Amino acid sequence: MKKNVIVKEIKIEGEEWQKALDKSFKKQSKNVKIDGFRKGSVPKEMFIKKMGMEVLYKEALDEVVDMGYKKVLEETKVTPACEPNLNVKTINENECILEFTLITAPEVTLGEYKNLKVKKEEIKITPEEIKSEIEALRNKYAEIKVKVEGAIENGDTAVINFNGFVDGVELNGGSGENYPLEIGSHTFIPGFEEGLIGLKVNDEKELNLTFPENYTEDLKNKDVLFKVKINEIKTRILPELNEDFYLDLGYEDIKTEKELEAKIEESLKKNKEAEVEDKYIEDCLTKASENMTIDINEEILDEEIHRMIHQFEDQLKRQGLKIEDYYKFSGLTHEDLHKQMEPEATKRIKYRYLLEKVAEVEKIEVSDEEAEKQSEEMATNYGISKDELLKVYGGLETIKYDIKMRNAINIVKGE
Repeated sequence: MKKNVIVKEIKIEGEEWQKALDKSFKKQSKNVKIDGFRKGSVPKEMFIKKMGMEVLYKEALDEVVDMGYKKVLEETKVTPACEPNLNVKTINENECILEFTLITAPEVTLGEYKNLKVKKEEIKITPEEIKSEIEALRNKYAEIKVKVEGAIENGDTAVINFNGFVDGVELNGGSGENYPLEIGSHTFIPGFEEGLIGLKVNDEKELNLTFPENYTEDLKNKDVLFKVKINEIKTRILPELNEDFYLDLGYEDIKTEKELEAKIEESLKKNKEAEVEDKYIEDCLTKASENMTIDINEEILDEEIHRMIHQFEDQLKRQGLKIEDYYKFSGLTHEDLHKQMEPEATKRIKYRYLLEKVAEVEKIEVSDEEAEKQSEEMATNYGISKDELLKVYGGLETIKYDIKMRNAINIVKGE
């Protein structure tokens, strides 16, 4: 057994256990009908004789687990690193013996974490990047017009009807009407969008394609026939580089293309500085965590993975999807996703315990005043009150913890 694993027994007996059994009886007897008694009015002795004592145990157990866990924490005075494991060793009408297995933070032995000799990337903005960003802005503010004459070109949006067939059978979910498809967006399988280039309004075409290797299990590598009709073609009219366009971008002080390029370069540089800084921090943390020794419990790793899966589920919900939908179109199972997230979860755990150990060794402390000031600044930035921020964020202690971790990161960076 690892050093950070604590096994503790708690016995619930006497009045405490009888109260739990009584609560269980009152809850369950409301829905029990026994001959000779009104529903919900059967005496406890008669209920037990008819239903058996065992039916009371589950509800009673639910009643005492939290109480037992609090007792364990009071007696051991430890801070668990993950949810405890519960084993019911004994349960009868007289007592309930619970065995809690607590896992505390794993032991960490720091290696070199200051003089890491990690190089930060140099920031360079090329003329090509500036040009690409300006083109992206022009596309963003482009005017969409119906192309009355002419054929589909790359970048146009074709409004289409389409039907897909596999082995002569219409494909479930493989059809649509008046679907706006941007040519070159790679929304459809390879060959579909390219096959529409050159077509005009009211043209019809059959596309014989093959689903790619990385498609869903039931369709990958299968031949598919798409029947397509072009209903409408829309094209993008890019704005000219003039003062009207600069005003649309919110740049009242810009008059020339050169001034716009300088502004874009400044913006790109600021974004790239943030990206380079994030990568530099990541590289430093990776190097420092490689230098340390840590034995991560399987339970801690599992809990981190489950937290990540829940976060992923929330992201899917915001897109109107369920995790089951993701499993279906990705061909993955819950176990596959769990395994897939293991390396990232391991990395997160290592970083967390690395920084906590650095904060401990370096004696990093954060005062209430410092945390209060930080929370006020954050509240102002988010446009909410400090009380609202602390409620959402998890309280002042969470703010203090985050500041402590940032200070530990600065030490690892060599600042």
